[in-house]
Amino acid sequence: MCETFRRDGWEVVSYDNMTKYELNRTGFHTDEVREYNARILQDMGVKIVKADIRIREQLLDYTSGCQFIAHTAAQPAMTISWEDPELDFATNVLGTFNVLVSARKHQIPIASCSSVHVYGPWINDTLKEEETRFTRVPVDISEDDQIMNGGRNGLISPLHASKASAEHYVKTFADMYGINAATFRFTGIYGPRQFGGEDHGWAANFCIRNVMRWPITIFGNGKQLRDILYAGDAAAAFLAYQRNPVPGTYNIGGGQKHMISLLECIELINKLSGHRSEVKFGPKRTGDLSYFVCNIERVRNTLNWQPMILPEEGVGNLLSWVRENVHLFCSSIRNTKDA
Repeated sequence: MCETFRRDGWEVVSYDNMTKYELNRTGFHTDEVREYNARILQDMGVKIVKADIRIREQLLDYTSGCQFIAHTAAQPAMTISWEDPELDFATNVLGTFNVLVSARKHQIPIASCSSVHVYGPWINDTLKEEETRFTRVPVDISEDDQIMNGGRNGLISPLHASKASAEHYVKTFADMYGINAATFRFTGIYGPRQFGGEDHGWAANFCIRNVMRWPITIFGNGKQLRDILYAGDAAAAFLAYQRNPVPGTYNIGGGQKHMISLLECIELINKLSGHRSEVKFGPKRTGDLSYFVCNIERVRNTLNWQPMILPEEGVGNLLSWVRENVHLFCSSIRNTKDA
């Protein structure tokens, strides 16, 4: 995000508390890893502010004078939301509320990062769990489909609730207070400089484990399917909104051309790397999405945005980055339970 706006000529402030709770599980919690992206951004001329969106006074100060807010700060992991729902609520709901208060006070357009998790872990009634890409039954889900639906295949988690609650506040501030605000429901984002693990960033985690010759654990049968989205394409959606700020809720995903199952992703990584990963299987996790493919017609028609990087190219870029930065993972604590 910061890189995209910086290269478009903007002065950029990165506002981040740099805690990265999810890194504690991957083992990639060395100081070098925590500061890795910040150092790259500083070299690009991005101002790094180490601060917390849960503290409103700081946020109000630093957003003064800004012309656009790209709100991506979040607790992103479903597993962490089970174990620490207060952290999940404070970050995703209270934090988003504080960002919206800042946008309102300073009259700044804002695009807020949500997730397809708001739809809940349901599977369309026309599908069976084993029917994903293997039987080529694509059903894309639109913004008008039901949200917070546990269905017959899963339960709603605190992460589902916090993401949906944040969306309601975005719409409320747009409707009641007239701020220019949008919600982006992102599907699985992946790309270089992502330290993925069991809790968040599964495509990156698979790449890291393939290069490091560590085993991969899949929770479930591996046929879970997503329309994954390259990080550069995700950032471009925010730039598209900044240029043409039409308020609303948008699915930001890869669509049918970018759908891939967990097992297919591993096979693609094996092919590109020339090394075959060792794969283990564990029980399916409560709340996990078994199937999700975005309908992206609304964002394509309204903001003139669509994904450009197909999985083979994107995964190849991610693998290249991991190979070039093996030292980041060699110094980390190996956790063979990550997937």
